[in-house]
Amino acid sequence: MFISRLIGLAAVAGIATAAAAAADNSSSLPIVDLGYELHQASSFNDTGNFYNFSNIRYAAPPVRFAAPVVPVTNRSSVQTGEFGKICPQASPAWSSLASQLLTDIILGVPDNNTTPYTPPAVNASATAAIRANLDPAQSEDCLFLDVFVPENILKSAGSGNGSAVLVWIYGGGYTAGNKANNPAGLLAASGNVSDGEVIYVAMNYRLGAFGWSSGPSYQAEGGVSNLGLLDQRMALDWVQEHITQFGGDPNRVTVFGESAGGGSIMHQITAYGGLKGPAPFQQAIPQSPGWLQVSSNLQQEDTYNRLLNLTNTTSLAQLQALPTEDLMTANIVQVLQAQYGGFAYGPAVDGGFVPAQPGQLLARGQFDKDVHIMVGHNAQEGTYFTPSYINSTSDILMLLRANFPYSPEPSLEYITSTLYPAVFDGTLPYTTEMARADLIISESVFTCNTRYLSTAYGNQSYSYLFAVPPAFHGFDVAYTYYDDGAVSTTNPLEVTNRTVAIALQEFITSFAENGVPEAQGIMKFQIYGPDAQVLDLNITGIEEVRDSNANARCDWWQKGLLS
Repeated sequence: MFISRLIGLAAVAGIATAAAAAADNSSSLPIVDLGYELHQASSFNDTGNFYNFSNIRYAAPPVRFAAPVVPVTNRSSVQTGEFGKICPQASPAWSSLASQLLTDIILGVPDNNTTPYTPPAVNASATAAIRANLDPAQSEDCLFLDVFVPENILKSAGSGNGSAVLVWIYGGGYTAGNKANNPAGLLAASGNVSDGEVIYVAMNYRLGAFGWSSGPSYQAEGGVSNLGLLDQRMALDWVQEHITQFGGDPNRVTVFGESAGGGSIMHQITAYGGLKGPAPFQQAIPQSPGWLQVSSNLQQEDTYNRLLNLTNTTSLAQLQALPTEDLMTANIVQVLQAQYGGFAYGPAVDGGFVPAQPGQLLARGQFDKDVHIMVGHNAQEGTYFTPSYINSTSDILMLLRANFPYSPEPSLEYITSTLYPAVFDGTLPYTTEMARADLIISESVFTCNTRYLSTAYGNQSYSYLFAVPPAFHGFDVAYTYYDDGAVSTTNPLEVTNRTVAIALQEFITSFAENGVPEAQGIMKFQIYGPDAQVLDLNITGIEEVRDSNANARCDWWQKGLLS
């Protein structure tokens, strides 16, 4: 999640520079008629031969806590993508400790922390400082998307079969992130350096309190839950309606995303329990799909009441009337004070778009069964979210209770005594207390989700394991967006193995184009099958291994007994 944000910030700078360089020559850039507006490309990449149509408005400026609606018609002038904000952002205080922990692990620095984590107090002066330093790039009016289209595809628009489309949903813990990644490497991998064969789309969606407020009182007052999912759905519907104008085929859309993006995809596949028609895409590549399982109405109610307290309001109507700066500040404070491993906000069971947890819906057959799946997870998903002070069963229980305060005690007891007992003799996948907690988080939040998808689709999916050391959560994003250049031999935040990066990109793009992941010079990617086969991507080689998530622990998590 945090790696996604680093890459996104770098991409923002690169795209902004390219757009500025193209401004003097804007008259030569193509214009696409979207019906409700005319939109001109912001820039042209001479190396990759593709256009960037930046900051296309896919929804009207959103009404706070209300579902998105289509944009109004505005054909009085040509839109150039100069206006485009990112959605209000927030990050938990523990994330800086987690980043330092990963750095220490990579460098081999021992961690001797034994102090349990306590979320920071935020006094009036600190709150005032947060408000005074809000990022001007953030706005509630943030529902925009980008379209990157190879020149040859755009020229062929309307003249035959359309091209495959890749739609990215970013991660960031459902509280941070934006659409600004650079897809040049993916476009090159889809064909050759000069002629890509897929269109790339990425959208913003609302985050934190703006996108994920929920709970009985909130809904009773007219608030709409899971707005982030509704924003994504509107962007995906936009692709279905408008991608032909760019030369794309709405029947060849593959949605992909990492972490919160991958978790969002699972929620899109299971939307409304499968009762409102097919998903607006045909294929999906969820990467490290994750979310905290929040089904408890009490927990949702607590989160909503906390927002009311932080804003000195007593109702949704008062929240809606607040100045944007006040709500942005409260959102930052609330997320900042999240428990270790948590983000305060994310998808929640709401009786509508999310009638139950996706794992349960997949088990019940309540999902779109026609989506073709390729799914991936990392070898070390849980480390970033596991506090280093964990040294006992009581520490693990304290962490679980902090993030799931209304979980039944019998469930917590079962987790620590039966699913993940304190046995460290090598017979289980952990030999220390911290590794035990790491596995609990990894399987409950991330990796078991991939197993649910594979079994729900009759073992006919494709599944891979990203295991390039250190293979922490989010470290694969740099590989997904690798742009063929220098390979680092010292910085694990960057691509350290070009072979794996190119293979992953070719798997993604060939799957989008043909429904079968293939990479030149790499062994055949077999379907998951009854033997639970996954393709292990590692620096020591690429080979088939058995899915470690084909276990009884994942079977238990799928029942949704935690809250």
